[in-house]
Amino acid sequence: MDQWAKYESFRALHQGATAFVMPNPWDAGSARLLASLGFAALGTTSAGYAFSRGRRDSFAGLSRDEILTNAAEIVAATSLPVSADLEDGFGRAPETCALTMQLACDAGLVGGSIEDATGQAAAPIHDFALAVDRVAAAAEATRGRPILLTARADNFICGRPDLADTIRRLQAFSEAGADVLYAPGLPDLDAIRTVCREVGKPVNVVMGLAASTHSLRDLADAGVRRVSVGGSFARAALGAVMRAATEVLSTGTFTYAEAAIPDATIAALMSQEKQAGRV
Repeated sequence: MDQWAKYESFRALHQGATAFVMPNPWDAGSARLLASLGFAALGTTSAGYAFSRGRRDSFAGLSRDEILTNAAEIVAATSLPVSADLEDGFGRAPETCALTMQLACDAGLVGGSIEDATGQAAAPIHDFALAVDRVAAAAEATRGRPILLTARADNFICGRPDLADTIRRLQAFSEAGADVLYAPGLPDLDAIRTVCREVGKPVNVVMGLAASTHSLRDLADAGVRRVSVGGSFARAALGAVMRAATEVLSTGTFTYAEAAIPDATIAALMSQEKQAGRV
């Protein structure tokens, strides 16, 4: 499937009658595993990739080149549409966000997100006007190209639980050209429902940041169109490794292997023949 076909498939998912799940692999291997399970699209995770490199998830943790190289490897690993976590666009200036989106498209991605967080504790969110200009520049840079722009309003994960300002920002991002809107960390289903009602474009919600009783049906009924999991699958995988290692160290037993994926299954998923045919 070429990039335009992936883009059209990805765009159509956002226009469906219900929500779809876009899980977040952190490398080519986890991408191939998730693709084999039947998901329709994938999203990268800067957090999961940072953990795999022995780094924390932070603005200074990974460079744009590293993020895009990892994303390109995920794109090459499957035939699914892939959207990328592009953090803050890797720079304050609107022109930098524009270049980041262009490079993401060049890497074969059909989606990318730009957030309004600054990474600065004293002023964690970009001023409203600059935040909108950054989204507008990113949208203009990819006009007519096969990539969807997701704009993030990060108030709730940056210590500013202001729903009214979050909605104001998302509405402005929509007018500036964003295709998908995203406000991670919304506190409850009522807030999610309000955002979906007020913004008028497909909304992404992230799950897995903490335990939640919201089901995919609950989110779809609230108006959500896309659900991602951020770095939570990567943390779940690391949790399994930690539990296995703790068992070995504390009891000297190896029962963890009962829950491990069989070697033959992994070998089939990662085979060169499978790679040539694309999962």
